[in-house]
Amino acid sequence: MYSNNFPSLSERTNAGLLMPSGRVIAAASTAAINPGDSCAYGSNKYFALCGLGGILSCGLTHTMVTPLDLVKCRLQVNPAKYKNVFTGFKVTLADDGVRGLARGWAPTFFGYSAQGLCKFGFYEYFKVLYTDIIGDENAYLWRTSLYLAASASAEFFADIALSPMESIKVKIQTTPGFANTLREAAPKMYREEGMNAFFKSVVPLWMRQIPYTMMKFACFERTVELLYKNVVPKPRAECSKSEQLVVTFAAGYIAGVFCAIVSHPADTVVSKLNQEKGASALQVTKKIGFIGLWKGLGPRIVMIGTLTALQWFIYDFVKVTLALPRPPPPEMPASLKEKLEKESKS
Repeated sequence: MYSNNFPSLSERTNAGLLMPSGRVIAAASTAAINPGDSCAYGSNKYFALCGLGGILSCGLTHTMVTPLDLVKCRLQVNPAKYKNVFTGFKVTLADDGVRGLARGWAPTFFGYSAQGLCKFGFYEYFKVLYTDIIGDENAYLWRTSLYLAASASAEFFADIALSPMESIKVKIQTTPGFANTLREAAPKMYREEGMNAFFKSVVPLWMRQIPYTMMKFACFERTVELLYKNVVPKPRAECSKSEQLVVTFAAGYIAGVFCAIVSHPADTVVSKLNQEKGASALQVTKKIGFIGLWKGLGPRIVMIGTLTALQWFIYDFVKVTLALPRPPPPEMPASLKEKLEKESKS
């Protein structure tokens, strides 16, 4: 799936790193480390550092846009009062002051840091695992499906890690007078609803985040491939690090716009579900109606587009800074080229 600078399946097998399943999938020997890289592609250190990049990219960016997220959530659960994003900021400032715009920042930071760890770390893990299962040729031919499968698998676990803090965040932001801080909200929610308070939104989260993440990773990967092929006037290997990061940001923003649209209805359900105690996702959906599911889409496109672009920028910047292997856009394996040439001659 990648260029010859990265270890082939046989090279990874010979390196002998066993994953939990017992399948040999990655290069761990120092001989497999390319010059200038701090670790081998697909090694445990590689996955761990990718997880660190995910913590920084998701935790920092989501915390940064807490004010916009707060207004978006309130617009979803109380459109009569907050009407639109501008009115939402005005009413929030009038009711809570400037400090009120940061309400929910702590669960946002811890929740999305945990999600980022799993999202990016497991994505890289599953991408390598599935490539080894189906083989390099199929991984190239079916690379979009590979990105979709790897990202969906990663997000399944990421949402379980996110759910408790997401529930606390939304409760703080949308229920007036309930609690102002993480330390106040968590024990109060547990006393009132038990552990269900923290995991009742995991299914809507899967509905929101899995399509979002599938779009985020697959769209980003293919957009990067298309930009280098049709827009950037030179191969990625000849681009400076700053030029590569510009391409990363552009591809991330394009992916983010599609992410916001695909996942918005489920996002509205999550916001309303955590406001209304005892309600199910189906009950909330019926109550809101189809039009109501799209409330707050405008600010969410701005928020998610910016977030996604920044996340990919930070993640790629971490990879550059830590000298992690960064495979170039996929190239057709030599074995597949030979097969196609033989088929065309016969």
